[in-house]
Order: sequence, then structure tokens, then C-alpha cells
Amino acid sequence: MAVSGGARVAGLLLAAGGGRRFGMPKALAPYRGGLLVEHAILALADCAPVVVVLGAGAERVPPLPATVVHNEVWTTGMGSSLRLGLAALADSGADAVVVLPVDTPGVTAAAVARLAAHAAPDALARATYAGVPGHPVLIGRAHWAGVAELAVGDTGARPYLAGHPFVDVACEDVADGADADRPEDLD
Repeated sequence: MAVSGGARVAGLLLAAGGGRRFGMPKALAPYRGGLLVEHAILALADCAPVVVVLGAGAERVPPLPATVVHNEVWTTGMGSSLRLGLAALADSGADAVVVLPVDTPGVTAAAVARLAAHAAPDALARATYAGVPGHPVLIGRAHWAGVAELAVGDTGARPYLAGHPFVDVACEDVADGADADRPEDLD
């Protein structure tokens, strides 16, 4: 995705977890006639390139319209997926990346576009819903190494954001940022 100012925005979908509380890998959850991972890619459809990090159940995911990276150590938590995804984008030429976890089915392409409008190599932004921080998150290329360094265990970009200025982007009028922690959350 190119935005005003010519910034190139990549998409990164984190979909490697086993879904312990969910009862199955969330990427494989049936949702709206397909799988949750396929639905989530639609929100990132205007980003280029799109990287999807898979782990648990990866062999059961059908071909996706994205670059797929396999996280062999997915049991170590989301941090390893974020690091792998950012590394996969290193040579992409993207100025920024929109990061989306697979378990936020209410996030729309409109919310992604709203964050992407802030894209620049030094940008940091996160979606909010009625003032509550949520997903997706936009990370400018200049921050990728710092984010990766602090992404350990089940920790993503939050510790890095806590120590750096970022923009909150209200998205409640175009999306729902609720996490799907249980199958009934998809209803």
C-alpha cells in the first residue's frame, strides 16, 4: 500500500499460536465461510507485501495470497512470530508495517487504512476503540529492530511503545478491536 507522501506499507499477520484457551489454533477456526486466517488477510489486502506467520496447524492452512513464514518455535509466544515477521520484511522496501493478530476478526480494511495514513519510516501508531488501546499497530521501519529486541515470550510491541512517542488512532467507527479468546467470541 502506498499512502500520501509515498510511504510503502506492508502487512504482518500473526497467526502462529496454538490457541490454548480457544481449544485449537485460531488461524484454523471456521469464520464466515472460510478460516479466520483467510478473513484476517482481507483486512490487510491493501498492504504490500503481506507476510503471514504460521505455526500450530500450519500444515492444515490452505494456500494464502501472502508470503508465509513458519514459526518453528511458536510455543515460545507471540514475540517470536513478531521477530520472524519483521525479519521477513527486511528486504521488502516497506517504510512501515501494519501488524495484526489473527484473533481480531472485527478489524477492517478501513481501520488498517486509517493507521497506514500515518506511515513513515519513523512512525508509531496504534488503533484505539473508545479510548482503549487495541490492534492493529503501525511500526515504522526505523523502529523494527527495537521492537524485535523487546518482543520476547507473549510480548509484542507494547514494551517498545511504552518507551516511545506514538499516535493513537481512533477506529471504533470503522472496526471492532475485540479479541476472540473463545470460539463463542466469533459469533
